[in-house]
Amino acid sequence: MAAPEWLKDAIFYQIFPERFASGDSSLTPPDAEPWDAAPTRDNFLGGDLQGIIDHLDHIQSLGVNALYLTPIFEARTNHRYDAVDYFRIDHRLGDLASFQRLLDACHHRGIRVVLDGVFNHCGNGHGAFQDVVANEASSPYVNWFFTEDFPVRAEPEPNYQTCSGCYYLPKWNTYNPEVRAHHLRVARHWIEQGIDGWRLDVPYFVPTSFWRQFRDCVKSIDSDLYIVAEEWRDPEEWLRGDTADGTMNYSLRDLILGFTADRTRDAQQTAEGLRRLNSRIPVDYRHGMLNLLGSHDTERVRTRHQGNDGATLLAFTLTFACQGSPMIYYGDEVGMTGDNDPGCRAGMEWDETRWSRGLIDGIRNLGRMRRSSEALRKGDQEVWALDPDTLMVERTLGEHTVLVIAHRGNGVILDPSAHPSLSKLTAEPIHITAHSSAILGAV
Repeated sequence: MAAPEWLKDAIFYQIFPERFASGDSSLTPPDAEPWDAAPTRDNFLGGDLQGIIDHLDHIQSLGVNALYLTPIFEARTNHRYDAVDYFRIDHRLGDLASFQRLLDACHHRGIRVVLDGVFNHCGNGHGAFQDVVANEASSPYVNWFFTEDFPVRAEPEPNYQTCSGCYYLPKWNTYNPEVRAHHLRVARHWIEQGIDGWRLDVPYFVPTSFWRQFRDCVKSIDSDLYIVAEEWRDPEEWLRGDTADGTMNYSLRDLILGFTADRTRDAQQTAEGLRRLNSRIPVDYRHGMLNLLGSHDTERVRTRHQGNDGATLLAFTLTFACQGSPMIYYGDEVGMTGDNDPGCRAGMEWDETRWSRGLIDGIRNLGRMRRSSEALRKGDQEVWALDPDTLMVERTLGEHTVLVIAHRGNGVILDPSAHPSLSKLTAEPIHITAHSSAILGAV
């Protein structure tokens, strides 16, 4: 079964709900810090679901038609990867009614909504884990986790398995049929509420056999539901047709940023890397890849480019040019900066006088470009190096060809005879300024 067709037309926007916007002050925690406070791993700023609804115009202005929300279920932290109840919306974000309003508002605009599925671990406040703490070996949930002995303790180090050594993230025993049944109930419940797919958190820590069950469960409800796996390395294991429809394409990110930001690769090396990566992804799943430059787990893309807006926009141009669904991490479109967690999780900048106009206007233009060109959304892909600093992505659908030329140097004049594809589309020299791009073809 191929990845859902709608992904060929998708442009995603990732939101960290606690940090995007506050739309209902009654939900703001009493200890919340000012919106512009420095982000920490522990502080709350007061973002909520209504805040997302209130800013759908901004999101849609980017050409976005799909949202990926980091966890929204009841939890204790600002990131909510420590769920204590998978069937409840976190009380600081809203409730089921406000979530339904968000879904309705998004779907009315043609925007799909994908939720974060955290099935490797929960929070230590989860009722099942607390029952094990209280009742030890007699707990009906004792085999839902990997507890070594009793009493359960978190210090000096946990005597139970966790996610990455975090004491407050006990690991689910996903070999246990009862745990699997719980997780599948969660998947079905939120699909019944109207979501359009699941992003799988750290799926490489969970047995593949469970993900096969998960896929069967999800796709039996609707084959158009999207399943995308977090993966930082090679994507192939998730693209065999029995688990996911695509992965978060960190491999593509590494190649693009190596060219535009770090300069560890020239155009020839980048083109070869992109061709190799594409060849490893089955044709039916290339449009299911989620192409990103930044996320809640990386430094901000503008920070990676040392504040160079031209180079940052060049990276976005390549992301929008390649096969797969491009994704914008909230705030990257306006030029927010910040190091990796927690620096990349600041409150969204809503003061437009502090926005980078070059970035926001450029990314909006990329959204328009992709929406208006079926070849860019659905065409086959070839990548060429025109010189050490100039990369060309060619997308072809039937008789239609679009060329996206990205130049990271100080300016270049390209002779159409430099490449046969160029000569087919223009007879005039192409002037490209420093750290910029040119787009040729029917867009």
